[in-house]
Amino acid sequence: MEGMFPLWFMALFIFWVGSCVGSFLNVCIYRLPRNLSIVSPRSFCPHCQVPIRSYDNIPLLSYLLLRGKCRHCGANFSWRYPLVEALTGGVALALFLKFTLSFTFFSLFVFSAAMIVIAFIDLDHRIIPDLISLPGIAIGFAMALLGPAVTVKESLIGILAGGGSLYVVAFVYEAVTKREGMGGGDVKLLAMIGAWLGWRAILFTLFFASLSGTLIGGGMMLIQKQGRHYAIPFGPFLAFAALAYVFFGPELIAWYLN
Repeated sequence: MEGMFPLWFMALFIFWVGSCVGSFLNVCIYRLPRNLSIVSPRSFCPHCQVPIRSYDNIPLLSYLLLRGKCRHCGANFSWRYPLVEALTGGVALALFLKFTLSFTFFSLFVFSAAMIVIAFIDLDHRIIPDLISLPGIAIGFAMALLGPAVTVKESLIGILAGGGSLYVVAFVYEAVTKREGMGGGDVKLLAMIGAWLGWRAILFTLFFASLSGTLIGGGMMLIQKQGRHYAIPFGPFLAFAALAYVFFGPELIAWYLN
């Protein structure tokens, strides 16, 4: 398929397909924490509950044409909808340019979509759904059986190292401070990351997530004028650190070691 069409056409096509997947991810982000079906009913306005017509549900384009408002009630749609669509399209395009249309591309796109859903749900609700992370661990291990990117041994060690390392950190923190500092969702999320990306990704993800979390979290505490006990979800930092590893991690590790 790649040889049949010019690169620019394939890039536009991949981005468009990715943004369509992003539209579905918006459904998951809204409905999963509310225990609603992601299959039916079809997309509806969260304000007036009126179903959104198919021609008003075109990724990115409909938001621009409707100026971010519901055609029926005029209420504003969240900027998150086009953001998630553009982000998913951009990730799909970046994966295509890095891995072409390969098994690795499709595998990592599924993983990336899960990371995006988890990040935005955790931002809004301070939860990481077991419905994604637990099957994600099993699917990631299965991908190691089928694909060349990560070996079965690397995936298995990644699961144990990912889940185990955060569990130890959370246990020690709670024992010392008498407060829960990290939820079980973060532990299962890092185990899922290890299953898909292998054990080498664990240290990179933890370092990158901790660094970005400290910088961004510290800035938010200053802006919000909150004390050091201000609660910041760690899941989004883990998720986007894992995506950073997909694109830059092995190269950065090799550069550092050399």
